[in-house]
Amino acid sequence: MFEHRKLGLTGLEVTSICLGTMTWSQQNTEAEGHAQLDYAVDRGINFIDTADMYSIPP
Repeated sequence: MFEHRKLGLTGLEVTSICLGTMTWSQQNTEAEGHAQLDYAVDRGINFIDTADMYSIPP
């Protein structure tokens, strides 16, 4: 469904679209996070950004 691209020199191929998870700990419930992940995986997304630092000021 989504285009795949090589991830640097790792040999891995990831989808051209990424699921960001930065809101899961404060703005979404655990159940909502699971539902979002299930939705993405069911559609073939295999690129998931798990960093939880973007919303924290330096």
